[in-house]
Amino acid sequence: MKAVGLYRYLPIDHPEALLDLDVPAPTAAGHDLLVEVKAIAVNPVDYKMRAPKDQVETTPRILGWDVAGVVRAAGGDVTLFKPGDAVHYAGARMRQGANSELHLVDERIVGRKPTTLSFAEAAALPLTTLTAWEGMFERIGISKAGAHAGRSVLVIGGAGGVGSIAIQLAKQLARLTVIATASRPESTAWVRDLGADHVVDHTQPLAPQLAALGTAEMDYVLCLSAIEPYVAQFPAIVAPQGKICAIVGTSKPLDLGPLMAKSATFAWELMFTRPAYHTADMIAQHAILDEAAALVEKGVLRTTMTANLGRIDAANLKRAHALLEGGRVIGKLVLEGF
Repeated sequence: MKAVGLYRYLPIDHPEALLDLDVPAPTAAGHDLLVEVKAIAVNPVDYKMRAPKDQVETTPRILGWDVAGVVRAAGGDVTLFKPGDAVHYAGARMRQGANSELHLVDERIVGRKPTTLSFAEAAALPLTTLTAWEGMFERIGISKAGAHAGRSVLVIGGAGGVGSIAIQLAKQLARLTVIATASRPESTAWVRDLGADHVVDHTQPLAPQLAALGTAEMDYVLCLSAIEPYVAQFPAIVAPQGKICAIVGTSKPLDLGPLMAKSATFAWELMFTRPAYHTADMIAQHAILDEAAALVEKGVLRTTMTANLGRIDAANLKRAHALLEGGRVIGKLVLEGF
């Protein structure tokens, strides 16, 4: 089968950073589905996994963790899906990724594809939906039923993939007052169109901008980009007993001591945790994706695809990686077909 992978971890402009390959097709067993990949989306995890290092693979490493496709075969323990079902999912980063014609994935982290979306539109959603959903509704306890309506949330990195979903969930389900960060006219327009009530510039100090809006202290803070520029700002902008969730790891210790005075909660979110550790509630990701699909079909949520870069091959994936590494992508980049 066709696939795009790597043997060496190289800068994206290197000719061998990503390669068009022909690899053996996998076989489904146990709880695995064999999915025919129709479309994929590209995320920062892709270029982070590809980041230059000395490691050399003897068999190709295949990346890719956002998929929409059709089930072609099912393992003997599968109960949730059958061949012919249209699905979407983010997968598990410790397994081979989905930049291939056929892909194995555990049924318990797979959801049905929204019927109102194309495969390309659906591929934009799974990883970011799971991240935003788990971060907001599970890690820091925002009510998805509107029990916290009227409270405030600051979405740092509002125009990115996760931010684009988080704004919609915060506005449409939680009914919060949403303040998103953006620094360019096009990203500002994007987050407003998604439902942000106010926009502040993340390249400038946040506290005075929030104060000028009359919401100096936020009930919730979602930090969806590198956390280092904001840690020192958190104590001033989080409300007493407020909650902060971050999704981008750091290589150095964080000084969270100043948050103690406000009894503020700090939580990490990584949507790969459940599949990585086969947690007892791993099937929750199946339920989340199915619930999100229903919300899409009702018109409550919308796709965050902003560009379809063409077919799935090394050249187009290199282009997607380069764009993401540039840090100015709005929404999600998608590739479709082989």
